[in-house]
Amino acid sequence: MTQRTLGEWLAYLEQLHPSAIDMGLERSQQVASRMGLGKPAPRVITVTGTNGKGSTCAFVASLLRAQGLKVGVYNSPHLLRYNERVQVNGVEATDAELCEAFAAVEAGRGDTSLTYFEMGTLAAFWLFQRSGLDAVVLEVGLGGRLDTVNVVDADMALVTSIGVDHADYLGDTRESVAFEKAGIFRRGSPALCGDLNPPQPLLDKARELNCPFFLRGRDFDLGITEHNWQWRGIDAQGRAVELHDLPLLDLPMENAALALQAYLLLGLPWVDTQIIQALQATRVVGRLDRRQFDWQGKRLNLLLDVGHNPHAAEYLARRLASRPPAGKRLAVFGLLADKDLDGVVDELSASVEHWAVAPLDSPRARPVSEMYESLHRRGASVTSYGSVAAALEGQCALATGDDEILLFGSFYCVAEALDWLARRSTEEAADGIAG
Repeated sequence: MTQRTLGEWLAYLEQLHPSAIDMGLERSQQVASRMGLGKPAPRVITVTGTNGKGSTCAFVASLLRAQGLKVGVYNSPHLLRYNERVQVNGVEATDAELCEAFAAVEAGRGDTSLTYFEMGTLAAFWLFQRSGLDAVVLEVGLGGRLDTVNVVDADMALVTSIGVDHADYLGDTRESVAFEKAGIFRRGSPALCGDLNPPQPLLDKARELNCPFFLRGRDFDLGITEHNWQWRGIDAQGRAVELHDLPLLDLPMENAALALQAYLLLGLPWVDTQIIQALQATRVVGRLDRRQFDWQGKRLNLLLDVGHNPHAAEYLARRLASRPPAGKRLAVFGLLADKDLDGVVDELSASVEHWAVAPLDSPRARPVSEMYESLHRRGASVTSYGSVAAALEGQCALATGDDEILLFGSFYCVAEALDWLARRSTEEAADGIAG
């Protein structure tokens, strides 16, 4: 058989299992056992939560790498390239590495049917196990208890926040969601929660498993002012540790606070300057991601964010209020059909002066007419477009250099914008060479 390209492997994975999502660990555990997949690194930090998983993983990895550790990170979903999901020391896995890993899982699965996500997760574990890592940071895909990432026992479990999302799989209450997320806890191992009001099932699970439990607002916390922020936490011996006058970050400082508490419990060197530099260097594409670009003689401001549920929208609204543009704020918005449209719009309608709504390149996309109607009902100024690119160009035509274009919603929406930016950059470079 000729070797598959990465694109061919991904197409194969998409049709391998009858369901895109099929919750449960049994299939993955069987295949992992056959493949001899054990612990992918001496330290395993697993991160779940309704929002904030990606930036929390990035902060933890930055703090560990600042100590010279070799760190693997597994994230999902990706924005432009599947390779984004598997990184070692900030470097994405190559096509060849991923193809080799998929081939190893294919050989190991026998007649066991695996979903796209299960195959990808086991492939990441296989790559990590061969990479001589000091630590891995694993982002849960959906929930926690039945997510394939949970095949690996976490040495430390982090819960960023708890809101209602993916209700078809996790239930429609914060309590049911908390129960699923607490499934990543392991007996006697530290569990951390960044939610100020964790539902009782999370607390019950930590108590049942005798987990040292660290809760924001009690064991660690942060304070944010207009010019800086402060942090406090406790080490594994219960001693207080503080950081003062920290520079403000573009990414959520609440997630940085959770990552700092996790790092502190690992007993690694604590050098204030190194820690501050690591936090400041942390970037996550598509999350409070500020860009500038040229458009028809104008230098325009763009803010990209993948916030796609009311919890994320409420946080985004607070960050927008703390940093208003000199001019207007214009939005480009696209959402999937299974998300709470009215809940998202309620949080952000007051922050935006004019909206552009567009369909997404996904069979799960919400119809533009529904987004338009939701905004129009609230008296918002809104225009419909045929694509995210067209909506973005429409807002660019309206914007001045003092305005801010907020492009947010689904990962698909941000991915299309990133692709648009990349094409523009390539075209401008080509024009420069031709000129």
